[in-house]
Amino acid sequence: MQSRLYQAKRVLGNQPGVVKVTRLSQGRTAYGECASQPSHKHTPAASVDSLRAQTRSVAAAAAAASAPAAAMEPLVTADWLAERLTNPSVRVLDAAWYMPVHNRNNHADHRAVRIPGARFFDIDGIAADPATARGLPHMLPSEQGFAAAMDALGITNDTTVVLYDHLGIFSAPRAWWTFKVFGHDKVAVLQGGLPAWRAKGLPLETDNPPPDEVMFVAARACASPPAATRYRAVLDKSKVRSLDDMLANIRSRGEQVMDARSGGRFVGTEPEPRPGLRGGHIPGARSLPFPTLLEGGAYKPREALQAAFRSAGLDPEQPLVGSCGSGLTACILALGLFTINGKLAPVYDGSWMEYGARDDLPISTLPEDP
Repeated sequence: MQSRLYQAKRVLGNQPGVVKVTRLSQGRTAYGECASQPSHKHTPAASVDSLRAQTRSVAAAAAAASAPAAAMEPLVTADWLAERLTNPSVRVLDAAWYMPVHNRNNHADHRAVRIPGARFFDIDGIAADPATARGLPHMLPSEQGFAAAMDALGITNDTTVVLYDHLGIFSAPRAWWTFKVFGHDKVAVLQGGLPAWRAKGLPLETDNPPPDEVMFVAARACASPPAATRYRAVLDKSKVRSLDDMLANIRSRGEQVMDARSGGRFVGTEPEPRPGLRGGHIPGARSLPFPTLLEGGAYKPREALQAAFRSAGLDPEQPLVGSCGSGLTACILALGLFTINGKLAPVYDGSWMEYGARDDLPISTLPEDP
């Protein structure tokens, strides 16, 4: 038996049985041909069978290596995260944010209790500056601003990011959508959020609350990004809708608009939580209040999500755009839709904060537009 090690790969060609051989000798790699020319030594049948088996194994390994990596699931369980909590390639972010009606403070909540090692993702701070945003809250930041924030949080383009909030499912989907539109695919939301983590009796961090210089380092970096960053952010503009886009869609009806606000706000019978906004909705939109997708602070099963969309008159397999009060709860719908069809839905970033503040724009107060 020859002393050198041969690694065989099948070659698809005109000569059946011809294989290329990688010869590993003294750290060097060479390629030759086997069974294509006469040999002075007889190869036993058992050796041929072994070579063929090795060839199939190498081919299978090569195919597996070249196959695209499986996409990360958009929702992960508390058990899944607990098993990976000490993995240095995983970063946990607390994306808590509240409406005034919640009567809670996200900064105080993060300081009081955290999943061990979690950093604070400031939805209002990792955002466009007020001048660029024209006074609208938590609009998407610039590419450079988002990249600088990621550097400040110790996140690379290869980091697996898990987001959670303190209400179960509320604000974390907005952070998830933000990561996705900037090209970061290794991102998920903790199903059920911090309440689900606590219900499992998993460890919590309550001591040593982060000081301001740590808690808001990403927001400061986003506001004053350096010229060069390690993280590379590329905004997918096809997933962001502007006011002009929404006005054009009223005429074309090229995309279904899903409105995550309450039914009362949708038809104008319930006052808007922010002053100075009209009641009603963008003509042609369909009402899908975000709590419809949730049960016990977590997303419903996929089949129930599909039913919720269809009951609202929305086809999950056709183009959809999310809208809400400020671009936050629309992302709850976007993540729910992603669990159904694996496609990232665009969001109207200004949402009703922008649209409802204008007296010159058409609105509807019908429960269902024709």
